[in-house]
Amino acid sequence: MYTNAAQKLRVFLSANTTQAITALDLGSIPRWDLTDLFPGPDSLELQNALNQAQVDAEIFEVKYKGKLLEKGYDGTFLVNAIRDYEAASDLLGRISTFAFLNYAGDQQNSAHAKLFGDVQSQLTQIFNKFVFFELELNQIPDQQLTVALQYEELAYFKPWLDDLRKEKAYQLEEKLELLFNEKSLTSAKAWNRLFDDTLSAMRFEVNGETLSLEPTLNLLLESDELKRRAGAEALSRTFQDNIQTFTLITNTLTKDKEISDRWRGFVDVADSRHLANRVEGPVVEALVHAVRESYGKLSHRYYKLKAKWLGKQSIPYWDRNAPLTVNPERFMKWSEAKEIVLNAYADFAPQMADIAKHFFDKNWIDASVRPGKAPGAFSHPATPSVHPYILLNYLGSPRDVMTLAHELGHGVHQVLAAKQGVLLSQTPLTLAETASVFGEMLTFKKLLEDTHNLTARKALIAGKVEDMLNTVVRQVAFYEFERKIHIARREGELTSEGIS
Repeated sequence: MYTNAAQKLRVFLSANTTQAITALDLGSIPRWDLTDLFPGPDSLELQNALNQAQVDAEIFEVKYKGKLLEKGYDGTFLVNAIRDYEAASDLLGRISTFAFLNYAGDQQNSAHAKLFGDVQSQLTQIFNKFVFFELELNQIPDQQLTVALQYEELAYFKPWLDDLRKEKAYQLEEKLELLFNEKSLTSAKAWNRLFDDTLSAMRFEVNGETLSLEPTLNLLLESDELKRRAGAEALSRTFQDNIQTFTLITNTLTKDKEISDRWRGFVDVADSRHLANRVEGPVVEALVHAVRESYGKLSHRYYKLKAKWLGKQSIPYWDRNAPLTVNPERFMKWSEAKEIVLNAYADFAPQMADIAKHFFDKNWIDASVRPGKAPGAFSHPATPSVHPYILLNYLGSPRDVMTLAHELGHGVHQVLAAKQGVLLSQTPLTLAETASVFGEMLTFKKLLEDTHNLTARKALIAGKVEDMLNTVVRQVAFYEFERKIHIARREGELTSEGIS
């Protein structure tokens, strides 16, 4: 999941999407079946779940609030409390996942948007009943918790408790945490939603044709340079028309983060992100330094080569992901993409392919491109009591197959982690991306193995090099850009020109 709206926009602008294929037959493209979560938006089951979540929250608060500190040495008491918390979290996660995925499938549907907003509001109120729990757990003295952890069933949750301890220095008193929780609906969450809705509603005029975001981005990978340039200029025009909205969103989100960081005691603008990723700041800075030192050997060198291959002195921005061949890329129906990825996974480990196959057989994937649908791609872990769901916008190119393989890597990881339960199955971003890139590389090697034409092999390898640059160099560039934005925002409101 993307952490903020600005990051999402940058990912979309450089996403591994494909050429606009609207007339070709992709075969039977799946849309996800959300009934494993709830039968429908208006179902009695969903309303009953919301009611049950409210009851569970009230019972939990009465049962445990104010009692954890005095029972901090009692492993049995603590493990029962954590299990109740985990069960409640699973139900809340199931409800929120359904509302979000229902909305992501059509962000322009007012009923879907209303349900998403209403559920967010209700769950925020319900979660207020649980805010005390992690705060009180962190107030238990270390020596008491050490005694309690001798109880084997509680020791199972030690990794989660250790992670929770890392949050202690940045937690506020309960009333302030309640305020932050409630205000989230009208602060960061609201501005992210405004961004999502704005982007989803945008239309781009390209050579007399009106396109949504995904098909316009797809033009950036056309073999015809005129089409790439037309798509890029259409994107620029429309984004320029909305620049004041984007500037306001960026200013608001960065200020919101500055307020939160200041109250919680985070010093550096990236400290909260490092904590969430469970990685130390000096480690990240060492990585950033190493990548920056290698810019010349990596991206600069590669794009000089690409300019030469394209017969140019330098590359305009619309040629950054241009294919190397004048012939259209290999086009793959959905059934072929499925076969390629599953075979690649099976060659490594049959169990991996068996798990991935469930996503196809049980409609856990939504891959069709349609107006209003969220752009890009993600794998949502949902809750351990159900299963993950994958969103794609599939149009049939090798890079779309790579995206499918990437998200299935997440999906398989999420399925395997689910047996750990809600609390222990949560994965920091740094670890999550290891699984997805691994699945992607397995599939790339399979595609390369099955490609015998030398020109096609060169194009495939070049595409993978660009993907690797995007995974490493581009992300470091994002990190550096975000640092500059957040530091500059501390000095006052940013103009559009200043952000640029």
